Amino acid sequence: MKRTLATTGRVLAQVRHDPRTIALMLIVPSLLIGLIAWIFTDTPAFSRIGPAMIALFPFVVMFLVTSIATLRERRSGTLERLLSMPLAKGEFIFGYALAFTLVAIFQTMIAVSFAIWVCGLEIEGSFWLLFAVAALDALLGISLGLMASAFARTEFQVVQFMPALVIPQFLLAGIILPRDQLPGVLEAIGDWLPLSHAIDALSDVAAGTVDSATAGSMLVIVAWIAAALLVGSLTLRRRTA
Repeated sequence: MKRTLATTGRVLAQVRHDPRTIALMLIVPSLLIGLIAWIFTDTPAFSRIGPAMIALFPFVVMFLVTSIATLRERRSGTLERLLSMPLAKGEFIFGYALAFTLVAIFQTMIAVSFAIWVCGLEIEGSFWLLFAVAALDALLGISLGLMASAFARTEFQVVQFMPALVIPQFLLAGIILPRDQLPGVLEAIGDWLPLSHAIDALSDVAAGTVDSATAGSMLVIVAWIAAALLVGSLTLRRRTA
């Protein structure tokens, strides 16, 4: 735990000295949510898709930032030097996950508050439960980003994971077309994807219809997070050639 927390502190120190990355993580999701609200300003559409946007934009931003930052540690040789010390791969991965989770908490608070009090998103359920689900969704983006960085060799390859891991989830999550209107096979795939469950849970909280299905969706997200972190720690290479 001490080595994991040391990794967390080092990552947070790096982030603190990179104002552009801080702006990307904390501000960009809210700006994108605001843009969507502005587009649909004269329609009731934002009340329907607003929870999905709270799920989508922080998820994508945290995926990109985490995957590229972790890969840079390997390409610079920092990871190889760290692992020559008594630091296990799992401690490195979980240290990174914890650091970016702390950032994601602030990001989520800003995004949720902006959506509700600036963009006018109306929620019937608990604000704090909405925040908790949104933070869990951001952690999902972090864990998938860490897993992608373990497989990628270059920053360009990390970006290529976007169409492999992120875009299919966007297409099958029910944002464009409700999942029950998709072809049967695509509906079945969409029902297993974590972003679908994040959107379902956020929509339930916003509508005030929280039930056992909402809890089940959150458990699915937690399972995906744990699996992604485990795969990332097992497949992480010391250095990228």
